[in-house]
Amino acid sequence: MSRANPDLVDLVGRLIAEGPTDRPPLIAVVGAQGSGKTTLARAAAERFGAVQISIDDVYLTRAEREAMAGAVHPLFVTRGPPGTHDLGLLQQLIDALSVAGPADETLIPDFDKRGDDRRPVGEWRVIRGRPSAILIDAWCLAALPEEAATLAQPVNALEAARDTDGDWRRAVNGFVGGPYADFIAGFDAVLFLRAPSFDVVLDWRCQQEADLLGVAPPDLPAVERERLAGFIQYFERITRHMLAGGVAADVVVQLDRNRLSVSMPA
Repeated sequence: MSRANPDLVDLVGRLIAEGPTDRPPLIAVVGAQGSGKTTLARAAAERFGAVQISIDDVYLTRAEREAMAGAVHPLFVTRGPPGTHDLGLLQQLIDALSVAGPADETLIPDFDKRGDDRRPVGEWRVIRGRPSAILIDAWCLAALPEEAATLAQPVNALEAARDTDGDWRRAVNGFVGGPYADFIAGFDAVLFLRAPSFDVVLDWRCQQEADLLGVAPPDLPAVERERLAGFIQYFERITRHMLAGGVAADVVVQLDRNRLSVSMPA
């Protein structure tokens, strides 16, 4: 498993110190799949007495996404893109943690990615008391909506074959510019870990999967790499847009292919 860059952990600590003092600062760590945002947020939470929550923890349930697929577009059955998260639940967690007393307990949802559904409440994490800060890692938070004209042409085979009329990408774009923009507006700081290009995302995501399976990246089965290559197409449009500047971040850290920072704010 990869370890967080100590300089980046220090950077998160500075963002916490610069935040409000009457409540836990609310900070987003954003970046492409595999960029290390969750690893960083967890390390910073441990060091500074904060709490880390991933937007992956609040995916809509399988049943909710199936209902959305029927009502809006079939592609919404697949978790990940804007529209497939329960932002209301995440806001409830933030609100509860912000006012928690020393003996109060806050349950943090857990999502079973292999089972593609939210785990039972009895398996959720328990956070006791009020944290020093709330760190949310999320690949798509702070993304800016695209212009309507740019949505006309598909960016990959998924969009070309399964979103021929563009309804799914227009709906996703609407979520980006609507509920997700409203949600991120309440944050005190956004840290963006900027990948060198979208081309590295598949390798990064495969490294993550290899870690989960307990194998070396070169030993990841070819069928798994093929599956992940298809899966990241759901993220490609917004990721490319963010890498091109379509993100409202307070701090940007440029990464290289090895996830090492090549630029750090002073």
